[in-house]
Amino acid sequence: MASNRIAMARLKQLLELRAGFEFAAGVAALPWLRLAPTGDGHSVLVIPGLVTSDISTQLLRNVLTSLGYDVHGWGLGRNYGLRPGLEAKMLGTMRRLCERSGRKLSLIGHSIGGTYARMLAAERPEEVRTVITLGCPLTEPRASNVGRTYAFTPGESSTSMKLWEQARATPLVPTTSIYSRTDGLVPWRSSIQGSSAHTENVEVVSSHIGMAVHPMVLYIITERLAQIEGQWRPFTQYRFAPPNGPMKSSRPEIGD
Repeated sequence: MASNRIAMARLKQLLELRAGFEFAAGVAALPWLRLAPTGDGHSVLVIPGLVTSDISTQLLRNVLTSLGYDVHGWGLGRNYGLRPGLEAKMLGTMRRLCERSGRKLSLIGHSIGGTYARMLAAERPEEVRTVITLGCPLTEPRASNVGRTYAFTPGESSTSMKLWEQARATPLVPTTSIYSRTDGLVPWRSSIQGSSAHTENVEVVSSHIGMAVHPMVLYIITERLAQIEGQWRPFTQYRFAPPNGPMKSSRPEIGD
């Protein structure tokens, strides 16, 4: 019934308040996360969510830096949507990192930052090793709770249509979409990508806001990045025991 759906949506929005506890859990899990596989030093570009900045991904970037990756925030201030010139700036950052290292880089994006990451990988697949998205909408965000915020940002441009077309398209590089059925801002179904030989959907129990600091999400990211280039495999199990048991890696059933 419509009333039940509305009540569930409101409950999920209320559950976004747990993001503070997820941050505390992420900080507490740092000693455990140091047991994650060591990185090979390749570059990682992390893109923040809507109306947030690199501050929101600081914990994630600190974890990856401690594991030996060459980690970078996007360095473009607050994410106010795909304003004119933003795509060119992100592509320029990618090109500089690849030229400096002589290697492909990995892209991580939270929320609409993940949508950008998919767009960038579609534009320059030869420069991208893997893409990991967190609570990423693959459809126009006006269909979600976060759309109310998106509608009032100054960032829409003539490239918006291309952004959503590229986000929905089957990725050309290995891509992991991490999603939560209890996401209070982006409906979880809109984060599910189609099946292919190099795509996967991994379920966690998390808020939307706290996804970039959630200890389980941080672990999954470290495990995905540690794969040998060219030898990508879907996420199936933990290589060491997590504190709260495994999450689901799947093609989810359609249903709540």
